[in-house]
Amino acid sequence: MLTIRLQRTGKRNAADFRIVLAEKAAPVQKKFIEVLGSYNPRKKYFKTNEERLKYWIGQRVEMSPTVQNLLVSKNLFEGKKVKAFSIPKKEAPAAEQPAAPAAPSAGEPTASAEAPQQPAA
Repeated sequence: MLTIRLQRTGKRNAADFRIVLAEKAAPVQKKFIEVLGSYNPRKKYFKTNEERLKYWIGQRVEMSPTVQNLLVSKNLFEGKKVKAFSIPKKEAPAAEQPAAPAAPSAGEPTASAEAPQQPAA
């Protein structure tokens, strides 16, 4: 199955991406079939071969969610944006703690921790 996805190029902390057509099971940084364009998020540079891109979209090739959102925002693909990723929620550790013991009421006798209780004879 073929997919259109981003392939990261560029230096560390200076990302640049190619928009490539590749086999879905192929490694991201390795083999691809065709380069369809490029995208630099820092410089807002976006260039595609629109003719080839529309051809492959017409062939019902799957797109990664990020590529689909990018093409929708550039008006090259008709459709809605999809959720590309989700941030995992942190667990709330305060919910598991038991409540503090209630203060004794005035009518109840309080037992001192130092003096042991004597059994009734």
